[in-house]
Amino acid sequence: MFRSIRHGLFAALAGFTVLICVGYTGLALVISYVTEDMLVDRLLAREADGIALHFRQHGEIKPPDLTLIRVYRSVADLPPEVEGAVMAGFQRAEIATDTGPHYHLRTLDLRTTNGGQRLYLVADVAPLLVVAKLFQEVGGLLTAVALGLLALALLLAYLLSRRLVAPLQVLAQEVRAATVAEPGTAVRFSASDRRDEIGYLADRLGATIGDLHAALQRETDFTRDIGHELRTPLTVMQNVLSRSGGAGAGANAGASAAIGSADAEQLREGVSEMRATVDVLFALARAEHIAAETFDLRALIEERLLRLIEDEGWDAAGLVLALPERLPATGNRHLCSLLLDNCLRNAVFHGGAGCRLQLAFADGALAIINTVAPQQPASTHGFRHGQHLLLRIAAAMRWQIAFDAMDDGYRVTITPTI
Repeated sequence: MFRSIRHGLFAALAGFTVLICVGYTGLALVISYVTEDMLVDRLLAREADGIALHFRQHGEIKPPDLTLIRVYRSVADLPPEVEGAVMAGFQRAEIATDTGPHYHLRTLDLRTTNGGQRLYLVADVAPLLVVAKLFQEVGGLLTAVALGLLALALLLAYLLSRRLVAPLQVLAQEVRAATVAEPGTAVRFSASDRRDEIGYLADRLGATIGDLHAALQRETDFTRDIGHELRTPLTVMQNVLSRSGGAGAGANAGASAAIGSADAEQLREGVSEMRATVDVLFALARAEHIAAETFDLRALIEERLLRLIEDEGWDAAGLVLALPERLPATGNRHLCSLLLDNCLRNAVFHGGAGCRLQLAFADGALAIINTVAPQQPASTHGFRHGQHLLLRIAAAMRWQIAFDAMDDGYRVTITPTI
């Protein structure tokens, strides 16, 4: 499926924008909570240092300076939630409760002459927690501002992607509509004057399209000229051989004597095969420029069989047709005619005089089956053995063809595009 580069670029920019927004929002929340916890911890640490200093100087434990901090000398006096944390082995902890208080615990060990004393500094910091309350009070406003900034960022991403991709889209449209005034002349695009990579690409693309059209024109001219130059002498040779084969006296008697009947027949077959080869090769050369069409394959098969009987003098008594009344196929009619001609003539050549030929269509495939004469010499019959070219003909029409040698015959399976 075709997908515009602008959509892809916008999706990338939008995704990157959303990722940055969500990431920084999460980072801001983490920093807020961490800062809040660090502030409370600093207050506890400062209070612990003051109590320790006063104890060293006066030998007594002074009350905390901050009213939200309380000092406990026994674990049993601690709030139940804090007591559970101390019994679990924590010396510093943050304990959140569902009932409202939010405790921070810090353990302080004081050295005395009798060994030492452990104090537990507990601060209920629920009144100091402003981050959660801030989101409760102005969370809607912050969310609206964040969504507005996100929408603005997406709009900027859309405009940026549109601006960046616009030259490429214009170039793509001009390439689709590009035409060459004269072969060999470069196509001029509006982006060719840009002093960046797009301008260089447009300039080179225009030159390449011009060179391609020139090469195609040269190929067309070559195909037309070489086809004329080859077909003309081949036609002359075939006519001369036909006249020499029918001559019985007079001036042609010497030619008949110089060229034996077997040699003349071999020459005629060679010239005929050369003509068939030339026809197929030039048909393949023009296949890219010939549009596919839908035609009746059965009617074409009957037409080529009649042509085979007329040209080869083949006795159709051994012919068996198992084809539907209509057989629509999509491809090139001329290429299909060449494909059928070569398959049928090859079958008749190797089947001999008593060849039995069967054509059947089943499961979307056309099968051409012929018997092989036991005394048929193993000779190469020019293009009629050219399986490679037959494969090329089928591939040019996006058909499939397979060859299968059997004990008493030969099978060619053609799978057309229906």
